[in-house]
Amino acid sequence: MIDKLKEAVREHLEELELVIGYGEGYDPLHATPIFVRRPEEVDRLLWNPLCVYNLATYLYGLKGKKVGVVVKGCDSRSVLQLLNEGLISREEVFLFGLPCSGVLDLRKLAERVDVGRVEEVSWQEGKILVRTREKEETIPLEEVLQDRCLSCPYPTPLIYDVLLGDPLPPKGENEALLRQVKELEELTPPERLRYWKEELERCIRCYACRNACPLCVCQDWCAAEARDPHWISMRDGVKEKWMWQVLHALHLAGRCTGCGECERACPMGIPLLRIRMKINAELRELFDYEAGVKEGERPPLLTYQVSEPKIEEPKW
Repeated sequence: MIDKLKEAVREHLEELELVIGYGEGYDPLHATPIFVRRPEEVDRLLWNPLCVYNLATYLYGLKGKKVGVVVKGCDSRSVLQLLNEGLISREEVFLFGLPCSGVLDLRKLAERVDVGRVEEVSWQEGKILVRTREKEETIPLEEVLQDRCLSCPYPTPLIYDVLLGDPLPPKGENEALLRQVKELEELTPPERLRYWKEELERCIRCYACRNACPLCVCQDWCAAEARDPHWISMRDGVKEKWMWQVLHALHLAGRCTGCGECERACPMGIPLLRIRMKINAELRELFDYEAGVKEGERPPLLTYQVSEPKIEEPKW
């Protein structure tokens, strides 16, 4: 797969200003986004389950440039959503599609090995081989994948210019994440309130969730930092943290593609994807809509209809 990717990038690099892909990070457990501009930089590209970042996050900031970007299935949904909202232009984006079997959850791996002492990582079919200073350990990859990858409905990119590798069948319909949402729905309202108070107490309002999100394109005018109008104070109580997280979630209603970058980027481990998946489920039930799946389809909350088929209007 990586050889095919390098060959495709070399073939198209001359017509592009840059290609955004993945390269080696600062330690064996991290890949990092890299920007390839010259042929000699192509060999820095890599592809494996460490390639967690959604590179579509860069596209809005690179408007006006002809950009190539490596996309997984979930990343391609973000590209589609950006296109559907008119935030980027299709003519300015060249997509290198890569079918994806899932990406690593470092928090899960940290429960199995001392990640600070890992010296080398390698891959076998369905397994990760981790060598620390003291020992080697082989772990089934399924046990350390991100939850969203366990039942991914779109492992193959939905939009691409070049598809590198054979399409992969869906793993499910996000059952792994929806099961977590269902568990919360079964709690009583006071229990649910207590759960989210405990989770959001840890929020430090660093806005990493916002900055990592490919659909949060209004960071220069974000309501979280606006002073006119002044939506959120600088107080550090749960109320303000709650206000921010609810505001963020509602601004993504009908737009979130479930890529999980918000939860991955959160330094406090808050399960933000559960909020997103709950709202996505409601939008699906009310409007039969799923973000970033069909080209040319506008989000229901960015459109207006006099009446909605599944929303009963009050009879005054």
